[in-house]
Amino acid sequence: MLIGVVGAGSWGTTVANLLVQNGHQVKIWAREVEVVESINADHVNGVFLANCELDHRLVAVGEIGQAVKGVDLIVSAAPSHATRKVFELVQAEVGDERPVIVSISKGLEPETHYTMTHVISEMIPGAPVVALSGPSFAKEVFEQRPTAIVAASDDQNASGLVQQACSNGYFRVYTSSDPLGVQLGGALKNVVAIAAGILDGLDLGTNPRAALLTRGLAETTRLGEVLGADPHTFAGLAGMGDMLLTATGPLSRNRTLGIELAQGKTLDQIMNERRTVAEGVNTAKVANDLAIETGVELPIANEVEKILFENKSPKQAIRDLMERELKAERWW
Repeated sequence: MLIGVVGAGSWGTTVANLLVQNGHQVKIWAREVEVVESINADHVNGVFLANCELDHRLVAVGEIGQAVKGVDLIVSAAPSHATRKVFELVQAEVGDERPVIVSISKGLEPETHYTMTHVISEMIPGAPVVALSGPSFAKEVFEQRPTAIVAASDDQNASGLVQQACSNGYFRVYTSSDPLGVQLGGALKNVVAIAAGILDGLDLGTNPRAALLTRGLAETTRLGEVLGADPHTFAGLAGMGDMLLTATGPLSRNRTLGIELAQGKTLDQIMNERRTVAEGVNTAKVANDLAIETGVELPIANEVEKILFENKSPKQAIRDLMERELKAERWW
């Protein structure tokens, strides 16, 4: 197929490289001139995926129309807060074309609380839209380590097309008919991963991590069900699977951010030192807005937001969680 990838961060670049290796003709759009030049001249994304030699057939472009016009599939790898603005540009270029669009970003739009497939469907009405999510560190996928994720859509033909386009001997794609649940799982696990990083940064051991992941998954499932997702989705790859990876893996940006918070850095200090996005920061705010709107209790997300934006002590946040009203366990 002809495929255009919009966004050349580490994950967008990795997926573009995978698709080229699967035999597709791929162009990747990057806003940064140095990224375009680095991919085309040196076959490496020196900014976001350093020291990883890319397939020489991958072409980078600086004009978004060169990536999205006349293609069969568009891959959206823009950060959640920028997806609407990026797809204003895509909309102007695709005209009446309606290719399948797959979002690989893991976040919720801060202003509207919409999933990425919702945003894209608003911008390109009538286009089949798929969410691709699951436990998948970019570097490990680039290194061809066995990985399994989920392609979810209301359109079974579209999710099947993405499944076939992406799958190979080391990258297995399952399909799902629950794009809302898959995207909520992919977004909300980042908040839990920040909390897990805080525990690790305070060197509190493995007991609290096990409790955090279990109760964090319960929070996610509880909110997802109220919003209309299938609760069973959160027991799968895009829910439990992605949460386990992001909350425990050393390559997790959100977990690393939590470690730095536990070591005494402020959010502003951390963000000023990095170019990559930790989606859990915006998602913590969105999750608590949704909790207020729906009346669903999200105690972990609430404490993470206070640590991030109100300078609450991580140790005090943990004490407050442990001293909440005693009650019976409910899975969701």
